[in-house]
Amino acid sequence: MTLRNQSALRLAAIAALAVTGSLLAACGSTTAPGASAASSAAVQPSSPTTPASSPASVSPSAGTGCLASDLQAQLGTSQGTAGTIYQVIVLVNTSSSTCTLYGYPGVSFVTGVGGAQIGAPASKSATQASSLVSLAPGAKANALLAVHDAGAFPNCKVTGTSWLRIYPPGDYGSVYVQYKTQACANMANPTMSVTTVAAGAGSASG
Repeated sequence: MTLRNQSALRLAAIAALAVTGSLLAACGSTTAPGASAASSAAVQPSSPTTPASSPASVSPSAGTGCLASDLQAQLGTSQGTAGTIYQVIVLVNTSSSTCTLYGYPGVSFVTGVGGAQIGAPASKSATQASSLVSLAPGAKANALLAVHDAGAFPNCKVTGTSWLRIYPPGDYGSVYVQYKTQACANMANPTMSVTTVAAGAGSASG
């Protein structure tokens, strides 16, 4: 074999080794399946957590709220001062089960049972804090309604009214009681305010 042939064989061997090394390097750079799976798992959304509270976690001591169908409205004692009549509204539990009341009742003048509202509803009086009232069958709760002289309000369209509509706290149903007075037919002048409910028949003198 000549010197020229030996050199050619060496060059071919070196070239073959270089190609093999490149192929090995390329294979070594492929991402391992395990690493790919770990990356995918890291971006998966976490499963929803359990809510901090649920309806079932409400304290059973709160009881069942009194609905309008459980109650009867009555007029309690009343007392007049300069320009204002304080009228106690009594709510009697006529059902066979204990229920609860908490907060402000909704009170408005209406044309009759199921009739149209007259003027603005009663505003909320902050004279007493809300407390949970538990009503056994036959028991009473009360709220104090302050009815102001409609004629003392500027731009008041004075109209006569004979009925009050009362929404128990938290209920969309209502009860009615007869109450004759004068009110402002326009919504801009609330002529009465009401306190939160309290236990018992109440008193107009506070």
